[in-house]
Amino acid sequence: MSHADRSADEPDPAGPESSGAAQPPADHPPTNSELGDTVARLTAEDLEPGQRNRLLGRLIGQVRARGVGDLFKPRAALKWIADAVGDIAPYVPVRDIETLRKHHPGLDDDRLAERLVRNATRATAGVGAAGGGIASIEWAATPTLLTAPVLLAAETVTVVAIEIKLIGELHEVFGQPVPGVGAQRAIPLVMAWSQQRGVNPMVPGVGIGAVLSTAARREMRDRLLRRVGRNLTTLGPFLTGAAVASYLNRRATKSLGDQVIDDLRKRQRKIIEGESR
Repeated sequence: MSHADRSADEPDPAGPESSGAAQPPADHPPTNSELGDTVARLTAEDLEPGQRNRLLGRLIGQVRARGVGDLFKPRAALKWIADAVGDIAPYVPVRDIETLRKHHPGLDDDRLAERLVRNATRATAGVGAAGGGIASIEWAATPTLLTAPVLLAAETVTVVAIEIKLIGELHEVFGQPVPGVGAQRAIPLVMAWSQQRGVNPMVPGVGIGAVLSTAARREMRDRLLRRVGRNLTTLGPFLTGAAVASYLNRRATKSLGDQVIDDLRKRQRKIIEGESR
């Protein structure tokens, strides 16, 4: 399969809702593919707020159907979220450079990278706002212990997916595409997200379960712990949670994007210097 063959256009944000496709019953435990499809749609650029709210609502239902018992215990909840990230990572769509040029014509590498970071920050901010809006409805009634952990899990998994996609596409922009498809490409992207830097080219392409069950998995859980801590602001009363969660998500994604760009630029300079010798 050529590099161009693995390009991925933005998933149709409307999804099955617009086509009338049958949805699995509410109590049907979603497959990794079904969960990954919902999250992939949530990573789309310029998603309308209404579409985002519907997709996040669908994801919350899928998380609930997947089983929420472990989400009531902090350590178990982190393991659950880490497992979910590993499950959906192979389904996160990463556009190749040709597709990115088509979606953002007329931009040089630096401006394209800035545009991708900007769009990702808007997307994660939108997820925070949507999650906060859902939480505000719960505050208006009686907040349930069931909703809080499910909402946190859904928001965290979605934000991580958006940021994983950003990392993959920034590698495309700077001429350092992450090889492979599915789980093979997901492994280094998840590890790069955990380390908040570019992909380590020395990471071997082995099974995602094997890699993420070692020290890298602990590193990912540590990063997820900080992310979940920020997402707790979503549960603030009324719409305060939405405003704060939106701001914190935007700031964290911007910081990640800037760090990855800086890392990739340094590697690019080393490559150019090595070729000129």
